[in-house]
Amino acid sequence: MNSWRISYTGRNRGLAVALLAALVLLAGVASLTLGAVYIPPREVVLALLDHLSIDRACVLGISYGGEVALRFAIAHGERVERLLLFNTTARTGPWLGDIGDAWNLASGDPDAYYLTTIPVIYSPAFYREKRDWMAKRRETLRPVFSDPGFIQPMIRLTNSSRSYDVADRLGEIKAPTLIVSCQQDYLTPVEEQQLLERRIPNSHYVVIPGCGHASMYEQPVLFAALTLGFCNASKSEYHIT
Repeated sequence: MNSWRISYTGRNRGLAVALLAALVLLAGVASLTLGAVYIPPREVVLALLDHLSIDRACVLGISYGGEVALRFAIAHGERVERLLLFNTTARTGPWLGDIGDAWNLASGDPDAYYLTTIPVIYSPAFYREKRDWMAKRRETLRPVFSDPGFIQPMIRLTNSSRSYDVADRLGEIKAPTLIVSCQQDYLTPVEEQQLLERRIPNSHYVVIPGCGHASMYEQPVLFAALTLGFCNASKSEYHIT
């Protein structure tokens, strides 16, 4: 099991939790099972905040982590200082559902799983220009994708999204929210984030041009700047008079 260590002080306290939560969600944590008891991922995030004695935090989610962040903000809105949603959708439609089925069908072969899951998360330009890096990624991920200890949780994660739909509850989110689309995101297209922007009351919307679903890899400086800027801004609203 990977271990994470993080320190926090003062106003960065909430941001530290957000980043830790993002790491956990990116690692593919779909749930926590203790014996026969299933704990939804949003409750794992709540337990983390309680364990760290933090009342309110900035919560950041990417992709599946965005689904968890949305569910957390709906269920525990009083604990969310600000919400950041990168490459996130409010529902699993036919497009994303069929992509998930393809991933599961490819799960018995590490190379097939790589070719089914990885190229599509990058923009064509990034994939073409970073061929050496992508080749190293493939070699790194081949043994990971051969490991049932990784693949079976990924199948559960994929299956857990089949009935996901919080589109009708987005209006319940009260926290200031940053929504980020990527122009060449083929998993969660920009239309999905535009729906979030229309239905979440206090939201701000940004599009990263020429970028695919894996925004944290393709545009790490911009990703960090958006995250730090939104979390650390002294105000979430400015009124010009």
